[in-house]
Amino acid sequence: MVTILDTREQARAESGRAALRHPEKRNRPDTPLKRKPEWIRVKAPVSEGYHETRRIMRGLKLATVCEEAGCPNIGECWEKKHATMMIMGEICTRACAFCNVTTGRPAPLDPDEPAHVAEAVAALGLNHVVITSVDRDDLDDGGAGHFAAVIRRIRESSPGTTIEVLTPDFLRKDGALEQVIEARPDVFNHNLETVPSLYLEIRPGSRYFHSLRLLQRAKEVDPEMFTKSGLMVGLGETRNELLQVMDDLRSADVDFLTIGQYLQPTRKHAAVDRFVPPDEFAALERTAYAKGFLMVSASPLTRSSYHAGEDFERLRAARQAANAGAQPA
Repeated sequence: MVTILDTREQARAESGRAALRHPEKRNRPDTPLKRKPEWIRVKAPVSEGYHETRRIMRGLKLATVCEEAGCPNIGECWEKKHATMMIMGEICTRACAFCNVTTGRPAPLDPDEPAHVAEAVAALGLNHVVITSVDRDDLDDGGAGHFAAVIRRIRESSPGTTIEVLTPDFLRKDGALEQVIEARPDVFNHNLETVPSLYLEIRPGSRYFHSLRLLQRAKEVDPEMFTKSGLMVGLGETRNELLQVMDDLRSADVDFLTIGQYLQPTRKHAAVDRFVPPDEFAALERTAYAKGFLMVSASPLTRSSYHAGEDFERLRAARQAANAGAQPA
């Protein structure tokens, strides 16, 4: 079964969601919705594994970025009980033009959330878990201490589970990054999302070089930490701009790069400039490997957490191979 909505029905549904979830975007002019090509179509989530994952998340009152951001891979991932936890609530303090997460004034942090996340990880039997969050500019540390608490609780209850964090940029939050790294996640991920020339339009609350420096600083604090970042394409960036971002990330010693197609959540969000065909993703992947990344995932449906567990094993093996090759004979 493939999810294909009539264009008018899709427009009505998306307009309603936009009014409900995005009051800050309500007065923005509508942008056109392009019909998705065949290589973007995904199956509707109907499996028992999907529903079991959903029951666990609901029972523990946990949010997932899979649902809140409208990820197209939710059916495939949740069938395998791979859910990406979104901590610190469902309301973000920023209003990025690409993002489907609700913007507004967040609720206070839930002190029981670290324990609930750890319980969910154990219940799902996860070998690798990705923990992300909304932006919490309202908190003195941007939520870094809460990230650290979640990591520690998972370590206590599931010591064999590897942990990947996908954090906000902690803009103007001195010492926040260090709190997260001190808790020793296995992977530190922060997405650049797009090229510098599009930041004012796409990520107006963020700063490209601050995000780049965050990734560089993570590796400086713990040189053994795997670092990771992600990009969306199809927003109007040029190939040369993408290549420059790759070089910037390698200068920051980032290990792992993901590249995926931007998909427009509603007419009030940034428009898709074009749908990048699979062969261009393959070419970008080859180029990124040539630039020295240990691991690259590039495809239309690639997202930061997509196949994260399998990719982490490949990433770890790639470092081991690189280290072995660097040893003197």
